[in-house]
Amino acid sequence: GGEVREKTGKILTEFLRFYEDQYGVALFNSMRHEIEGTGLPQAQLLWRKVPLDERIIFSGNLFQYQEDNKKWRNRFSLVPHNYGLVLYENKVAYERQVPPRAVINSAGYKILTSLDQYLELVGNSLPGTTSKSGTAPILKCPTQFPLILWHPSARHYYFCMMTEAEQDKWQAVLQDCIRHCNNGIPEDSKVEGPAFTDAIRMYRQSKELYGTWEMLCGNEVQILSNLVMEELGPELKAELAPRLKGKPQERQRQWIQISDAVYRMVYEQAKACFEAVLSKLQLARPAMEATIRTDMDQIITSKEHLASKIRAFILPKAEVCVRNHVQPYIPSILEALMVPTSQGFTEVRDVFFKEVTDMNLNVINEGGADKLGEYMEKLSQLAYHPLKMQSCYEKMEPLRLDGLQQRFDVSSTSVFKQRAQIHMREQMDNAVYTFETLLHQELGKGPTKEELCKSIQRILERVLKKYDYDSSSVRKRFFREALLQITIPFLLKKLAPTCKSELPRFQELIFEDFARFILVENTYEEVVLQTVMKDILQAVKEAAVQRKHNLYRDSMVMHNSDPNLHLLAEGAPFDWGEEYGGSGGDSGSPGIPEAATHSEKRRRAKQVVSVVQDEETGLPFEAGSEPLPPASPDSVTELRGLLARDLRAESPPPAGPLLNGAPSQESPQPPAASEASSPPASPLRHLPPGKAADLEPPKPSDQETGEQVSSPGGRPPLHTTTEDSAGVQTEF
Repeated sequence: GGEVREKTGKILTEFLRFYEDQYGVALFNSMRHEIEGTGLPQAQLLWRKVPLDERIIFSGNLFQYQEDNKKWRNRFSLVPHNYGLVLYENKVAYERQVPPRAVINSAGYKILTSLDQYLELVGNSLPGTTSKSGTAPILKCPTQFPLILWHPSARHYYFCMMTEAEQDKWQAVLQDCIRHCNNGIPEDSKVEGPAFTDAIRMYRQSKELYGTWEMLCGNEVQILSNLVMEELGPELKAELAPRLKGKPQERQRQWIQISDAVYRMVYEQAKACFEAVLSKLQLARPAMEATIRTDMDQIITSKEHLASKIRAFILPKAEVCVRNHVQPYIPSILEALMVPTSQGFTEVRDVFFKEVTDMNLNVINEGGADKLGEYMEKLSQLAYHPLKMQSCYEKMEPLRLDGLQQRFDVSSTSVFKQRAQIHMREQMDNAVYTFETLLHQELGKGPTKEELCKSIQRILERVLKKYDYDSSSVRKRFFREALLQITIPFLLKKLAPTCKSELPRFQELIFEDFARFILVENTYEEVVLQTVMKDILQAVKEAAVQRKHNLYRDSMVMHNSDPNLHLLAEGAPFDWGEEYGGSGGDSGSPGIPEAATHSEKRRRAKQVVSVVQDEETGLPFEAGSEPLPPASPDSVTELRGLLARDLRAESPPPAGPLLNGAPSQESPQPPAASEASSPPASPLRHLPPGKAADLEPPKPSDQETGEQVSSPGGRPPLHTTTEDSAGVQTEF
């Protein structure tokens, strides 16, 4: 323990020095950004300012393997709106508000659907223990449908289902949890967030580790723990592996337990150190802000002077490097990214179109506005429905950067898949929310059933136009960011041998009072970024000019055709169930009066996806009593917002703010359009042309609507029931 604590302390101290350095730079960049502004036109779609809380995403039963007594147990499990997976003894325990057995924050986990896959990973993680045929594996699964949550350092979780359909559902739900938890640095953190991701990158580069890093997932403390484990893990393994006793699977089991215990210890230590440094910086912040405000112009001048000197030194080397090693590959990387991403965004459009059209048909056939509250309640949750969104998300799965991955040191494409999927969810929610806002306004006019149906059709077409427009901007920004993330680390690594040792001599150009806000290393990276930026912008621009994948040109401006739309969004959020829910059925739960108790509100929390299977089915083996484990030490931290960095300029800025909260956020969290914390500043400058591009599904027109509905594209619609079920009071 003592030795681990000491090594962890050493790594953390070194990292936190980088963090303190980056904090000043990030603070300066964010204040400069506030003054100079983004210069980006407004997004067309609205965004939900008040997140949908009090929602349960999913609940149902699954079987969990208990390591302590080697038995499988039926567990009632629930995913609340913050995506922590909560496991209860059973449904009764949940209803009686017995504390859960475990709360799992799934950041950094991978889902495995086969035992062989798992055993291979475990075998590879400990030298000399690959199971020989004939030896009993570490785990046996009673059904053909396991779902295993695997983590490189922390403990593993073993679940299984009775059918393939259930396994698919749970896999979609757990994948959503992971996607959400991985994205753990709050979107609205304009200083701490960028400072942290840059410090991680700078720290790893100081150890000559370039390229994307798969373990940059979760909140700051989780990421920091992963950073420590990246260094500590191999040392620990080398030291302890020879001392483990017993059969291969026994040694594997011991190793997983040791690794998990170390991970927890590291986590606690990282949390304490990080929080201490953060509060120290927050105390120092007002004084730093005062200096920046007073000296902003001089700091900018000083920084530009430094940048021009560094540019003169590295430009010749960098340009040759870009021309020979990067430029030739940009088009193929872009193409590899564009195809799956654009298919995903098209699918978002199609799913949205189908859901609204189905709703419209139901309004016609089932008695008008009475049921509207219930339908809209369901529609409002569409973006958070893991099963309905699955057809959009899975379009990213084929993303491959064959051959390019080795060349550019991209450890895995999962980083890019996940970022694109988060953009898809945001754009779906923006489309749904814009539709809700416009329909809500229309209902104020008390339309007849016929008028209502025509209005729904008209609003849908309006929203789709806006969606196409925003989709183009969001994707272009994503492509630019991804290209930067792939090429910049590669360039830095290539240039390091000839440039890195020369950088210290530029230090004397920085006026001492400004040394907290200007770093040679960051300025150097900005200069490198600018050398490749124009090629990237050019490549994305050409794709748009050729109308590839329905991208719009930058030069086109969609004049805000709805000047009042953004004012509509200023009103209080709507509660469809309360305003338009008929009395019938438990689904359109009547509005909860202000005086309702907290627990009553919790009991009525809406569920986005209906329960998979509720009945306590038995598994084909013995049940028996089992000891309760100690209170779950899984740390689950509040997941707010999404990590977002906007690309601030369409053309290379003179010496625009770079990696501290600026264009090339080189973490595996490519910038996202924000979710609830701040309006997405998407670079929207493109007018949807009249004709649809070749790859675009036909635009809905009156005649087509009938056909589209009668054949719901082969996929049976997933009807969800909104269940009354209690929320869970776990502090996340």
